[in-house]
Amino acid sequence: MSYGDPNNPYGQPPQQPSAAPGYGYPQAPPGVPPQQGYGYPQQPAYPGYPGGNNMLPQSMPGLLVTARVFLFLISATQILGAIGFLYFAAIASDVSNSADDIGLNDTSDFGDMATGVLVILALVFAALAALSITLGVKFSRGAQGVRITTVVYGALGGVVGLIYLFVGMDTGLASAIIFPLIWVAFAVIITVAPVVPSGTAWFNRPRY
Repeated sequence: MSYGDPNNPYGQPPQQPSAAPGYGYPQAPPGVPPQQGYGYPQQPAYPGYPGGNNMLPQSMPGLLVTARVFLFLISATQILGAIGFLYFAAIASDVSNSADDIGLNDTSDFGDMATGVLVILALVFAALAALSITLGVKFSRGAQGVRITTVVYGALGGVVGLIYLFVGMDTGLASAIIFPLIWVAFAVIITVAPVVPSGTAWFNRPRY
């Protein structure tokens, strides 16, 4: 019998066709390791972000969100303060003009000085409100400059709040203690939030 005869029991077994590659998936050439996750781009890892997954932080940490809300609340208070100072400046200006009309020069000069001081305070409060709003808005995409400015801003606010707290404790009035105490608590959160590991990682995250 011929070895080429398929009915020959002593002949070589017929060759089996190789398994067909998976339809729709390109096959890697010999010696090349298969690609993982074909069709999906691989996400880069970013070491140093706490949490153990080494992935890019996708959302703002909760403490930073709280600090951001506090900044917006402080800005609202500062805007109200600026409006209040402008209102009292207008009253002082009216008093000064009235005193000038009736010849009370000393009262007129005092009214002019009070008007100037109140206007300056209104401008300072308006500038602080603008800074608070800017820092809060920049938290979403801010870098190290925003982080450092926030820490300094919160620390200075905490010092001022402590001064008012000590003064209020000397007066013994509960209303003079509660407001400075809330002020200090807000300042501590605003100061600490950017320097804890989660806050540091948020401000150090890659940007595209």
